[in-house]
Amino acid sequence: MLQTLRNAFKIKDVRQRIIFTFMMLIVVRIGCELPVPGVDGSVFKDFFSSSDGLGFFDALTGGSFENMSVFALNITPYITSSIIMQLLTIAIPKLEEMQRDGEDGRKKIVEITRYVTIALALIEAIALTISFYRGGKLTSNGPAWLSIVMIITALTAGSAILMWIGERITEKGVGNGISIVLTINILSRIPQDLMKLFEQFVKGKTYAVGTLSVLVIAAIIAAIVVFVVLLQGAERRIPVQYSKKMQGRKQVGGQQTHIPLKVNTGGVIPVIFAQSLMQTPVIIASLFGAGNGNGFWSKVLRGLSQSNWFNTSQWGSSWGVILYIVLIIAFAFFYTQITFNPLEVANNMKRAGGFIPGIRPGKPTSDYLTSILNYIVLIGAVGLMIVAIIPLFFNGIFGASVSFGGTSIIIIVGVVIETLKQIESQMRVRYYKGFLND
Repeated sequence: MLQTLRNAFKIKDVRQRIIFTFMMLIVVRIGCELPVPGVDGSVFKDFFSSSDGLGFFDALTGGSFENMSVFALNITPYITSSIIMQLLTIAIPKLEEMQRDGEDGRKKIVEITRYVTIALALIEAIALTISFYRGGKLTSNGPAWLSIVMIITALTAGSAILMWIGERITEKGVGNGISIVLTINILSRIPQDLMKLFEQFVKGKTYAVGTLSVLVIAAIIAAIVVFVVLLQGAERRIPVQYSKKMQGRKQVGGQQTHIPLKVNTGGVIPVIFAQSLMQTPVIIASLFGAGNGNGFWSKVLRGLSQSNWFNTSQWGSSWGVILYIVLIIAFAFFYTQITFNPLEVANNMKRAGGFIPGIRPGKPTSDYLTSILNYIVLIGAVGLMIVAIIPLFFNGIFGASVSFGGTSIIIIVGVVIETLKQIESQMRVRYYKGFLND
């Protein structure tokens, strides 16, 4: 990785792209610290410390939500709108036609995604501001309606600016703009989390106990990172043979290739889907001050909150782990079904004269791909489940209160690997250009 970056800085264009990306990320982090006018930051910090279900959301926003900064909503509206558009592309023929319409169609879908992002950011800003105002968590020196409008505008504009920054990084930076913004937010919380672990397990302990604690924490983090790297890179290659054809007096074709089926086809999306679905009721209840009693719904909300899982003092709340596992596996299969169509792949292979050795073209090929896909998706889902559950287990058993977990590590590792690939491809393009110019 370091060698790749050193080589990248030797190429002027790539170096400028890296510097541009770095400058944009500085802007992102500054915006995450700028408070929204009319908000008392200390009130929100106290609110966060007493609320369940907001830790993961705050980790994704890099602490900007806890600070109630202008970037409090961060890029979550964009991520949500992208997922919505991806689902609608499957359901609405007009959008599916746009997606197949080449570059022009994709540009139209991106434009629609932007409008959906603004709409979602506006809705979220209105809901948050009104709920906080009713709870007495906002300060106002003038008319209440003016403060509410100002806060809603600031939150919506902040989300729009982050979307714009992400697109600029994709266009003029190293690529993967939105993912890089998300990753830098998660990374910004890691030093604080490591300090919490140090104070909890190392500080004040004997030399032997402190050293052992450091080694155990480092070993767990390293093992999860290595496992995620293997999970992200694992794939099943399906061999494909193309038959020879006569073109004039020459035989063409006959080459061998393969279909790479990734084990972790959905990436981190299934985990984010599962966490979002389970945490949404908890967040809503926290915003409206509900869920603190001993009634049935309060127990349900405690079970949905990850902060209560594997807690030795309330094992009854750990039933949410089972639901979490089921949702991860279900969303892994669901997301794979909408992103990879075995029948379409089989038909394209048949039209191009390709076939899988030992498998007849057409529907038998489709059935074969489906069976292989279901098998490896299950393996990938189990891998995701392990990565997501292990940090939660240690958090619950040992009380390690940190914001980053398996989901954060999957995001970081995936984005780092993909960004390095982008940089290497840009270096390769510049190398070939220079070679051709010579």
